Amino acid sequence: MSSTLLAASTGLDFSLAQQLTVVALCALTAFLAHLALAVFNDGVRPFMLDFVQGRTTRSAITAVSFGLSAGFIFGLGAPMALASGVLNPWLLFLPTDILGLLAPKKWLAPLLGGAWGGVVVFGLKGANDLAHDLPVDFLTALQQMATPILFLFTLFPVLAITKQFGKLLGGLAGVVELALVVLTMKVWPDVFAGAPAMAVGVLLLIGFAVARDVRQRRAAERAVAGTVPPAGEEAPVVTGPSGGVDPMASLFGASAARLRRHLPLFMVLGAGICLLSQLHVFGGGEATSFLVAKGQYAEAAQVDFYRSLGFIPLIATTALASGAYGIVGFTLVYPIGYLLPSPWLALVCGALVFAVEVLALSWIGKVLGRLPSVRDSSEHLRGAIGDTLHLAILFGSLLAAHAMGGGLGILIAGGLYLLNEATGRVVVRMAAAPAAVVVTGIVLNVLHWLGLFTPIKT
Repeated sequence: MSSTLLAASTGLDFSLAQQLTVVALCALTAFLAHLALAVFNDGVRPFMLDFVQGRTTRSAITAVSFGLSAGFIFGLGAPMALASGVLNPWLLFLPTDILGLLAPKKWLAPLLGGAWGGVVVFGLKGANDLAHDLPVDFLTALQQMATPILFLFTLFPVLAITKQFGKLLGGLAGVVELALVVLTMKVWPDVFAGAPAMAVGVLLLIGFAVARDVRQRRAAERAVAGTVPPAGEEAPVVTGPSGGVDPMASLFGASAARLRRHLPLFMVLGAGICLLSQLHVFGGGEATSFLVAKGQYAEAAQVDFYRSLGFIPLIATTALASGAYGIVGFTLVYPIGYLLPSPWLALVCGALVFAVEVLALSWIGKVLGRLPSVRDSSEHLRGAIGDTLHLAILFGSLLAAHAMGGGLGILIAGGLYLLNEATGRVVVRMAAAPAAVVVTGIVLNVLHWLGLFTPIKT
């Protein structure tokens, strides 16, 4: 697959409808963050319970949000948007988490969020034009990340199966995925080759997990049947340590009820996110951004749907534990939005999807409690997604550095990445490599202006 992206050449030009959607959605997400009803950063959500219950201050939770988000905003979100020509959630919603939590008044939060949306839709074009006019065009070079991200991301189900079910089943899944990639490239050259492979890999993972849960449940039932008390005797009653109501069940119920009380706000949020996805100026993930940029919306929907399987249990459990939902819900509105033909239909479908998600939270929590292997699979999926993307982004970033400056580019970008590792990861690992490429581009331009570097002809 060529890494040349059509959308990246558009200069991040947004129509009026797209601009208004981004600004309004950023205003709404900042308002929801201010109310502690939803945040995008999964790492911040567990801290929200203390804020909701008044055990921590607004400034303290804002500091936590900034510390966990800044690296992703400037190291991953901004470079990815500039490289692909497509917006992403790290660039839009991590800043609105911070701004919403920071705002001391309700009315100020949407103003700050809307202002950030304006900076994004108007400021990115200027930054894009400026970068393309430089002697060393590091934004075009960043497009080298597309192919490694798309193809290595295909392997995340294989890694998840290997970690959860062992080398034999993992190796089998790897062979099946490789065969499907080769077959797709040969028979359906216009289809993203990793899409069918990912579909089969995820189905294998879910199948193995469900089969294990069924076996374990049957074994438990047989064990219980073997300890049934004789007729006339009562079975022992198992209670909690205090003999009272389970405190976690009480907390989960209160959190679910809190979110249901604000259902209209969440429906508006779902409608906005689905609309943004339908406008095709937004991608929900690293791989998806490049697929949307190429106009491969069906493949983008497929990729984001599989990705959501790894995050549904995390989002559901943290929402029930903290009382704060995910800004993008279970991310199911992404693939739905990509595929819908009409913005009006996207508004309706997005609102309905979020309504179902919020109303079903308690039920989802109970189901996950009965399927431990499936719950573990989602954790392995998230870990595998992180591992594959880390390698893909690092490799793609080094390719970008080479395209800009040959060996010197690799030396500077790779050196910055290694320096970040040696100093305790001042920038989070996932964002460190793209950030290093941007810095490398700036350094190479400075060297060119000093007469010490000649840009490589491309």
